[in-house]
Amino acid sequence: MFYYLFEYLDKHLNVPGAGVFQYITFRAFAATITSLGIAAIWGKSVIYRLQKLQIGEEIRDLGLEGQMAKKGTPTMGGFIILLSLLIPTLLFAKITNVYIVLLLTSAVWLGAVGFADDYIKVFKKNKEGLSGKFKIVGQIGLGLIVGLTMYFNQHIKVRMYDKVTMLADGTQVQSYTDTKSLLTTVPFLKDNQFDYNMLLPSFIPDHYVWIVYVLVVIFIITAVSNGANITDGIDGLAAGTSVIIGLTLAVLAYVSGNKVFSQYLNVMFIPNSGELAIFCAAFVGACIGFLWYNAYPAQVFMGDTGSLMLGGVIATLAIVIRKEMLIPVLCGIFLIENMSVIIQVAYFKYTKRKYGEGKRIFLMSPLHHHYQKKGYHESKIVTRFWIVAILLAIVSIVTLKLR
Repeated sequence: MFYYLFEYLDKHLNVPGAGVFQYITFRAFAATITSLGIAAIWGKSVIYRLQKLQIGEEIRDLGLEGQMAKKGTPTMGGFIILLSLLIPTLLFAKITNVYIVLLLTSAVWLGAVGFADDYIKVFKKNKEGLSGKFKIVGQIGLGLIVGLTMYFNQHIKVRMYDKVTMLADGTQVQSYTDTKSLLTTVPFLKDNQFDYNMLLPSFIPDHYVWIVYVLVVIFIITAVSNGANITDGIDGLAAGTSVIIGLTLAVLAYVSGNKVFSQYLNVMFIPNSGELAIFCAAFVGACIGFLWYNAYPAQVFMGDTGSLMLGGVIATLAIVIRKEMLIPVLCGIFLIENMSVIIQVAYFKYTKRKYGEGKRIFLMSPLHHHYQKKGYHESKIVTRFWIVAILLAIVSIVTLKLR
């Protein structure tokens, strides 16, 4: 909203300094400070309100050190992240930008699904929460929204460069067209663009490719949101990891939406996507502000209201800037946490069927609980996971030039 106000003040009233709001970097900085302030200041009253309503986390005794001491810690803290993300984005971003609208929709959509799960757990006293199939339905619904919008919306295009023309004065001019395309980026390869049309068999017309694309988007959003949900098991782990991923996506979004940087780095230029850097900045500020209360020992848990939303937003961000194939690297912590559960369950069922007694690979899954069982303190586990996440983020940014 401020963008349009200050644009009017600059162009029509010539107010000194109003033009600074035209710069993405300034608005991103302002969004970060605002979201951090909202989360840090407003979070305290939210926690007090949750405590007053006795909205505490039901803790099952899993034999983990210090686990039962967390009993009664308020949950649904994801509201702190959600509102700290939404308000600065609405204030500082171009709210008519299709990418911003899509990301806001993703945050609210999965935030609502997570809230339904937390509500059933807390108020209905049902430890199972929202049925798994309804969570999947919510994730599929968001996948359909994102996939169909990316394919059919006429404002979502990529810039395709054509030939270079030499003018009489020796100046080179490169022509281009902004076009609808399902091109995406493949990391670590020199010719690093992949077209989803290549997934279609030759006997199927190209105009059916949207079905394949939407299915891929649904899979990505479901996998990443579940990964974030599973990672949210010890104080500060999911929020801190999301900060690192969010910062990386902010860099990638800014580069993808900047004509000069995208040409220099030979990165796919996506018109108007630079605005997503403001959303990413608000996302990072909101997560850091939440960490003020969620770091060990946590005063509040984010619950599914926060964890499902974080994963869904991260997945959607990667998809819209055409970096979804980078997710296994960038979101490596979410991936390994997810895989540890899948491997543990699959191996247990296999050994039980074959030997009559189920065996386990890990002492406990997800992976962070395995290290807890081995005697590592929560803070040490979280810090080391963050270090791994930082290394993966560096590798992700390096892919801009390492091919």
